[in-house]
Amino acid sequence: MNDLSSLLHAVADCDPQRADRLLPLVYDELRRLAAHQMAKQPPGHTLQATALVHEAFLRLIGNPARTWADRRHFFASAAEAMRHILVDRARRKAAVRHGSNAIALQWDDVPLAADSDDDDVLAINDALEALAAHDPTAAELVKLRFFGGFTFIEAAELLGTSERTAKRMWTYARAWLFEEIQRTAGVAG
Repeated sequence: MNDLSSLLHAVADCDPQRADRLLPLVYDELRRLAAHQMAKQPPGHTLQATALVHEAFLRLIGNPARTWADRRHFFASAAEAMRHILVDRARRKAAVRHGSNAIALQWDDVPLAADSDDDDVLAINDALEALAAHDPTAAELVKLRFFGGFTFIEAAELLGTSERTAKRMWTYARAWLFEEIQRTAGVAG
């Protein structure tokens, strides 16, 4: 743990040699987070868990202004980076599906049905941003659980709270997000 903390601080100070040593220390945990995310994606999703790990890691260490206070902050940032990657991909697919960058296709090239899972990711993301403005801790718990794949025990530890409190907060956050998604779907529909 101390080695991880010192590497996080060294990477924040733009030490490239230490950045090379950081990935092996965090790779298994990042891979677990990515695998959890990819399990929720529709069949035929083109992004692989390994690519998600690498893209998230590059986003994390590629920003020289980025610093991490501790292990919790690093893995929360990693889960957030993965969320942004998946949301960005879903937005790109939705934009293409709804006519942006339209190109002429042969009828045989057109898919018979579009996946709606990308729309779900976008709706959850929008509701999560609204929750973050209302209750940042609850939003952080949702990010850790839903996008990060952390258990209640792990998420509670990362948030510095008890498992029981995390479970109560999870129940509250899910209800809040459900209402927000229903409200915005009613406005959009």
